[in-house]
Amino acid sequence: MQTPLNTFKQALQSRQAQIGLWLGLASAYSAELCAGAGFDWLLIDGEHSPNDLQSILAQLQAIAPYPSHPIARVPMGHGHVGEALIKQYLDLGVQTLLVPMVDTPEQAATLVRATRYPQDDGKGGIRGMAGARASGWGRNPAYVHEANAQICLLAQVETQTALTNLDAIAATDGVDGVFIGPADLSASLGHIGNPGHPQVQAAIEDAIRRIVRAGKAAGILSSDETVARHYLDLGATFVAVGLDTNLLVRHTSALAARFKAGQTALAGSQTY
Repeated sequence: MQTPLNTFKQALQSRQAQIGLWLGLASAYSAELCAGAGFDWLLIDGEHSPNDLQSILAQLQAIAPYPSHPIARVPMGHGHVGEALIKQYLDLGVQTLLVPMVDTPEQAATLVRATRYPQDDGKGGIRGMAGARASGWGRNPAYVHEANAQICLLAQVETQTALTNLDAIAATDGVDGVFIGPADLSASLGHIGNPGHPQVQAAIEDAIRRIVRAGKAAGILSSDETVARHYLDLGATFVAVGLDTNLLVRHTSALAARFKAGQTALAGSQTY
């Protein structure tokens, strides 16, 4: 067995745009449907979706035969609970992690250590020595020596505090990319539910430029095609352009509305 190369991490390092889709249905069945669509990456959401370790494992297995790279977002990243979750996600075989609510460079540095085995690489890794599925249950003895280089850590910034500390967060050794969370950021800036507000958009654009200037990959989510392309033009490297839940809601609602409207019109045209 060989430790898989993290092709997503390689793409970020070479500044190749990576187009992704958010998975919130917590279903291996729907994850496989989306994996066949051709996205560069798929985000398995453990923060705002009803996922647990078992459902994440099932989705990893469903996505594995396809070229799309699975990324998993942990519910939290700070404290002993967060570090334990990170360890478990990595043991499942997740190579790329998105960690929400990173506000300081100290938090970012702690996350780097949590994703690394203890090695003489200057990062002071504290990841527990197991590997489980990630190491083929011990069938790949090289895993513990090679895993650190293949881990990709994405820090999610989504508060005013995080924006204040953004340059330092982006400069943290071991942080491969910084993802901007528009929804929580808009709430933090006083425009809850309105990520399109000019103040929020100005902050996002400034953040993308600062992340790119720091030499790190910038990421964001937008289901608005025009806005998503704008972020790519600004230099964002990994951009999610839709959510499975949103696509299902939008298209089922539109389909029902078209037929219900037709029935209403037909009923109104009847004469007695």
